[in-house]
Amino acid sequence: MSQPQQTPLHLLTLGALGVVFGDIGTSPLYALKECFHASHGLAITHDNIVGLLSVIFWSITLVVSIKYIAFIMRADNNGEGGIMALLALSLRNKNLSATGRLALVSIGLFGAALFFGDGIITPAISVLSAVEGLKLVTPVFDPYVIPITIAVLVSLFVIQRYGTSSVGKLFGPIMLLWFSTLGILGIVNIAQFPSVLELVNPFWAVNFLVNHTTVAFITLGAVVLTVTGGEALYADMGHFGRKPIRYAWFGLVLPALILNYCGQGALLLNHPEAVENPFYQLAPSWFIVPLIALATLATVIASQAVISGVFSIARQAMQLGYLPRFEVLHTSAKEIGQIYIPALNWMLLGAIIVLVFMFKSSSNLAAAYGIAVTMTMICDTLLAAFVAITIWGWSKKLTVVIVLPLLLADFAFFGATSLKFLQGGWFPVLIGVSAFTVMMTWKRGREILFDKLNQETMPLNLFVNSIGAGSIQTIEGTAIFMTGTHKSVPHALLHNIKHNKILHSRNILLTLHTQDIPTVEDKDRLIVEQISPNFWLITGYYGFKEQPDVPELLALCEPYGLSFDMMDTSFFLSRERIIPRVEGGMAPWRELLFVTMSRNSASATDFFQIPTNRVVELGTQIEL
Repeated sequence: MSQPQQTPLHLLTLGALGVVFGDIGTSPLYALKECFHASHGLAITHDNIVGLLSVIFWSITLVVSIKYIAFIMRADNNGEGGIMALLALSLRNKNLSATGRLALVSIGLFGAALFFGDGIITPAISVLSAVEGLKLVTPVFDPYVIPITIAVLVSLFVIQRYGTSSVGKLFGPIMLLWFSTLGILGIVNIAQFPSVLELVNPFWAVNFLVNHTTVAFITLGAVVLTVTGGEALYADMGHFGRKPIRYAWFGLVLPALILNYCGQGALLLNHPEAVENPFYQLAPSWFIVPLIALATLATVIASQAVISGVFSIARQAMQLGYLPRFEVLHTSAKEIGQIYIPALNWMLLGAIIVLVFMFKSSSNLAAAYGIAVTMTMICDTLLAAFVAITIWGWSKKLTVVIVLPLLLADFAFFGATSLKFLQGGWFPVLIGVSAFTVMMTWKRGREILFDKLNQETMPLNLFVNSIGAGSIQTIEGTAIFMTGTHKSVPHALLHNIKHNKILHSRNILLTLHTQDIPTVEDKDRLIVEQISPNFWLITGYYGFKEQPDVPELLALCEPYGLSFDMMDTSFFLSRERIIPRVEGGMAPWRELLFVTMSRNSASATDFFQIPTNRVVELGTQIEL
């Protein structure tokens, strides 16, 4: 992982612009338009516009500036952020009961699962809203909006396998131009109605909420679109650090967003008919086409950040044992976070294309967008509150005073977005529930499988002591057995003795553990222990953002007196054939799901980067 402190602050701040703020930075394309959607019945008047702008301003202040920037970003796991890092911090409390641990894991995993839904909706709504600007140039483009959107999205996913390291250098400058453009367009239009700047007075927000209680509550479901992307600020903290993100937010992003929303409000006071697409009508006619091109670039960058986030969370879930192994390709030799997961890439693209054809417009997609974001925000707040009490040592009273207003805001947004459940909100919830079910099923299935395998083996110390000199034929060479625990004999070792009736002169039992920290330093990477003349135990440790590399790990064993010649080393792996049974440890449908995932997971050989020509797989049949 790159070390943020080694890069100049201004370059990190520019990089943060290109990666962290893409989602929230493209919200002006559609957010205010949705707030005044005809179904809300909200009249375009001075008081309503300033009141709504005030609600937007204070929502961004409360959710992004206070909650994420000032509060949640304090919770860093060795510099890393994101809901999986927040979950890992929560689980460090040694006094947790089994029920409490399950509750925290459920909250964290459900929040992570909802991010998969966000990873599908963000590219769809962002790119579609940018391309819809073509209709303002000429109605001739109307039939081509969806085909062009699909073409842009397909291109985006096709280039994923090349990585973002080279393209990423352009992200920062492009987003700098984007936010500067947002601010300038806003200022030009604010000059027509400077009174919109009164939005900073909370009186206008309170007045709007009190005088339009029902409509205001419904409108909150669209206001939430202005704060989407708050999770990205926290999730990408490990790449850039707190300071660059805070500087970029308060120095450029926040002012640009507020100025643009104010500009759109001023435009509507002058031209109420511009409500169909106030963002693009901020610009003079000669600038609309360049603005569409810039907006499309900005939405592609926003989508790229979300897609990379989905890959990262999926990899972390794999490392922590909540997802089966997928093929993971590293697209950069320098950045540990730049990875590509082919299977997930094409699944995301397929789901996004279906989504675009289902909803057909950014307005329709907006109904599906908010609910997943608000549920993730609730999960973040709950976990952060737990961390504040158990890790930071805050008193419960102080935590309640700080967290309660944040939680009330989260639930208010959730309540408003839940009204749109039938209009499309069901989609991200379905994705989130499905992903959560998959992760919990895989974890539970592996636990049951592990217990079954342990029942069919014997304690390791008993086995080693029972092997007398000359009782089994010994041959030259090194055998490495991958195993989940050093307490019992690996099945592959037992099968090797049973079928081949031999024992290698040097037998290594290798266990890999994933820690609840992002990365592990080389000095803490492994423990080597010799338990008999022929047996060694090696325990390797990895962070949840690292990819295990067995040959690289073995190279670190030389100081312990162990050197490995790959041409003289064989890796023995167990391959289980799992058979579901009616009265197993899970519901029958979950057993079938687990068996399907197990059969389609990537091989341990590829995942652990073991030389394929040195692997021997020995199978066993297990009934769940």
